[in-house]
Parts: sequence; C-alpha cells; structure tokens
Amino acid sequence: MNVPLLDLSYQHQPIQQDIASAISRVVDSNAFILGAEVSKLEKQIADYCGVGSAIGVSSGTDALLVSLMAIGVGPGDEVITTPYTFIATVGCIARLGAKPVFVDIDPVTYNIDPEKIEEKITSKTKAILPVHLYGQCADSASILSTAKKHNLYVVEDAAQAIGAQYHDGRKAGNLGDLGCFSFFPTKNLGCFGDGGMVVTNHPELDERVRVLRVHGSKPKYYHKLIGGNFRLDSLQAAVLNVKFPCLEDWNHQRRENALRYEALFKEKCLTQAQKIQLPQAVYSSSKVPNYHTYNQFVIRVSNRDALREYLREKGIGTEVYYPIPLHFQQCFHYLGHKEGDFPEAEIAAKNTLALPIFPGLKPEQQEYVVQQIKTFFAG
Repeated sequence: MNVPLLDLSYQHQPIQQDIASAISRVVDSNAFILGAEVSKLEKQIADYCGVGSAIGVSSGTDALLVSLMAIGVGPGDEVITTPYTFIATVGCIARLGAKPVFVDIDPVTYNIDPEKIEEKITSKTKAILPVHLYGQCADSASILSTAKKHNLYVVEDAAQAIGAQYHDGRKAGNLGDLGCFSFFPTKNLGCFGDGGMVVTNHPELDERVRVLRVHGSKPKYYHKLIGGNFRLDSLQAAVLNVKFPCLEDWNHQRRENALRYEALFKEKCLTQAQKIQLPQAVYSSSKVPNYHTYNQFVIRVSNRDALREYLREKGIGTEVYYPIPLHFQQCFHYLGHKEGDFPEAEIAAKNTLALPIFPGLKPEQQEYVVQQIKTFFAG
C-alpha cells in the first residue's frame, strides 16, 4: 500500500471547477495585485480569527518580517523565540539586525516553554515570538502575562495553526499584538504558491503593516518608511477564497484522523510497549483543551531514523520537523550556543517523526501505517 505524507488531490478535485472559474475571473479582470479578491480574503480571515483586521502579504515569512518591522525591531534589539521551528521564524529577526534569543521548548507540545522566558528578558528585549507548532497554540496566557509585565510586544507565528484555538476560546492570531499565517500549499489552508496574512486588533499596527507592504508608500510614491514588496497577488487570494469555506471541515478531518491514530496505537499497545509518545492537546486548569488542528501529526520515538527508513521501504511517507535545531544551524553559529543549551529541542530533533494526517487519508491507510510500525518494533 502507498501512503503519501500529503495528497492534496482529495481537497482540490471537488472544487477544481470553482478554482478554475476564480482564476479565470482574475485573468479577465486584469487586476493581479491586491484588489477585490485580496480584500475579500482579508475580511474572511479577520472575521474567522475574531480580529479587527487582516492584511494579505506575499508569504508567511514576509508576514513575520513585516510584523517585526511594524513594531520597530532593528539593530540592538532582542527577540525571544524558540530554537525548534522553521528557519523563517528566526531568520526574520536576524535579517533586521536584531538578536534572536532562544528559550527551550515544552517536551509535550514542542512549543516554547513559557516558564523559561522571563529569565531571558533584558533591557534590549523588544518582543516575544512564540510559534504555535504543528497546529496547537502555545501557552499564550503565560506568555502574554510576561510580555505585559515587561512592556513587550507579542508576535505570533501561527503559520501552521490557522483555525487552532486556545483553551480560553480565542483563535490563533488573536492572542498577541500581531498574528502571522502562511498559505504555503502544505498548510491546512494553502494556496497554489506562496501567500500569507497578518492579523491584528491594533489599528495603528494595521496601518503600519499596510504601508510597509507597499514599499512604505502612502500616498503612492511618497515614502515616510522603508518597506518592501510584501503584497499578496489576486490569483492566490482567489484560490484561497474558494478553499476557505472548506477549512473547518478539513481541520475536523485532521482531528478525526488524529483520534483514529490514537486509538490504533493504543489498540496495538505501541504507546506502552515501545514508549511512543503521541501528540497531546494540553489542558488548562479548567480542563478545557486547546483545539489542535494537526498541521502535522508528530510522534516521538527513540529509534526514529531506522523507523523512518523502514516505513519508506513500505511505501509510507514521513517527514522530520525539524532535524537540526536552529541554534546548531551554521548561519546562527555567531550566537555562540553549544550542545546542551536547549536540551528539549535537541532531543526532539533526534526522535520526532511526522506521519500522514491529511484530509482524505483513509482509515485503512492509517491502519497500515500503525501495523507497519508495530511490525518494525517486532523485529
């Protein structure tokens, strides 16, 4: 049996004609940059996240970059974040001449450990940049409390978490000062290329991001700020406008697939006998869970690399998010970190593995995946 890590055909086939019509409509309009399709998407995302405004941008990376620019991050500043994430999170800090300051992760959620943030705050700290990794919100109440105490901005990297909900009822993107989404094709809501969105409840930050995304121009050809070309194009917005109504159903399917995996792993006693750690939606004191959207379904297992090779031979797609924590990446050697500085991130990089979780994944495919994992451990 073949089980790919991701198969987008299930999502695209039922709406293929609608997408084609939307693209044709943009082509006929000759309006390819920003415009009506982008405005429509911005309103839908703002309403969905429960925020005052949304600003369409060219990618999730640019969403992070322009957000940090909007709050004035620059040389001499420090931004606290996690070493266990995609490089864009930290790369955007470094590109502005600021210093990334790492805090280790929680070993259960893989999100930044809020209890370790305060000790890293200095007079140079400008912001905290948590990542809602794999589709689950970071512990935002603790992070926001620390930020308020020290008068810091909070910029959410919600690239993997559109639709995720914190246990107090607020959605990802509506927890900090600015929220950043990616519409890369592999995301729960993906376009046909690159695209992103910034959301905020602060009118002054909304205005600043909108100006920065068009080279700092307002009015046209008059520049008080130096911005960039961070505009979302109409074709990508048109695709997303067709796909957006499906998002809740697709997220629901991912959650159903996660529950099925959990039942299968427990049925085959793999969580006990082989000590496989499954993803967990964390709880608040009132026992209300985070709403996890499972952009990835990541297990933890000691002999990860051997298991991954075995599954590849059996036709099962997997991925490692992320094999090298960022404090070990060559481009960040100048920060001076050494092995053992962030042990939880280092361990996670060695023993986590993402299994197929996409909408349309068949129950028999999931059964095959778990059976093959059991066979591997049986020798």
